[in-house]
Amino acid sequence: MTYDQNTPATTVPGASAKFNTLAIVGFVLAFVVNIAGVVVSFIALSQIKKTGERGRGLAIAGIIIGLLSIVFGILYFVLVLPVAMEQMNNIPTY
Repeated sequence: MTYDQNTPATTVPGASAKFNTLAIVGFVLAFVVNIAGVVVSFIALSQIKKTGERGRGLAIAGIIIGLLSIVFGILYFVLVLPVAMEQMNNIPTY
């Protein structure tokens, strides 16, 4: 078996690029502390644009999940909680 030194190595482009750590942290925080997750994910997205690291999808997902959870939380406090409190006031006392 002979090896031709002129043959280029077969590597996947971008395989050596590492994931942006803030993108991972922002994605996880979006589920736990949604505001912090959104902020960290925006910072990660900015860093990824400058450095070319991987993790753009995680950063975008962290932003979307964090913002959606904030919106649903606001809707809960505006719509559901007042109705529940009103029902609590209508409980008959004996």
